[in-house]
Amino acid sequence: MFVTIHQPEHLPWLGFFDKLRQAELFVLLDTCQFAKDDFQNRNRIKTANGPTWLTVPVYKTGRSDQTINEVKICNDRNWRQRCWSMMRQSYGRAPYFNDHAPFFADLYRHDWRSLVELNITIITYLAEQFDLGGRFVRASELGISERGPTTVNLAICRAVGASAYLSGRAGRDYLDEAQFAEHGIRVVYQDFQHPRYPQLWGEFAPAMSAVDLLFNCGPTSRAVIDGAGPASGQGASDRDAASAHTTGMTRGFPGRAAPSQPPPGRV
Repeated sequence: MFVTIHQPEHLPWLGFFDKLRQAELFVLLDTCQFAKDDFQNRNRIKTANGPTWLTVPVYKTGRSDQTINEVKICNDRNWRQRCWSMMRQSYGRAPYFNDHAPFFADLYRHDWRSLVELNITIITYLAEQFDLGGRFVRASELGISERGPTTVNLAICRAVGASAYLSGRAGRDYLDEAQFAEHGIRVVYQDFQHPRYPQLWGEFAPAMSAVDLLFNCGPTSRAVIDGAGPASGQGASDRDAASAHTTGMTRGFPGRAAPSQPPPGRV
């Protein structure tokens, strides 16, 4: 079985769904430590003023060791109204926004308490709209207690019967492939090249949330994701910009690229 592992990010980018496209099983790593100022409670959309963060406020004070599935949303702030208003303003004129507006309107009306439940609801919807299915399992459902980038990923792969593991490209810097080989598991590294597609608001901006593709391309989104490679029609500048989102690694967060400002990092 070809398996990939990734944190359940908020409004994930296309590289996340490129992993899902390739894998037979996607393990949502909800048991690793929550990363402040990363992509687990925020992501970017393209607005008339350029890329802008949509952020879900969460409780962090005194909870530095909390795992993603323990994170609670801080509803003292009216983040739902802000996010929905920003999404409507930015994509109201996009060709396929109205097709998906009911889902997001309901999403932002709901009184969310758990960050991981919010994120997985969005991930599942986007996967369905991209015709990628729902081949997901949560790490918390597997009883995995191991820590460390090689140890936890290997334990998950063994638990689900993986014969091959698809890692983000940053995994080359920290995975011990020999340990995987000892258990008959081949390690493959993602080679995601960001595709170009029609966008609103001027010059193409790579590495936005995948909702940007959905609202702009609708039913042809899967074809765009399938073409995410050197032959997809993107220019060198787009490849360089997307590559800047895939460098580095955060200690303690296996399979995860470190944020760099600017631009933010990605696996």
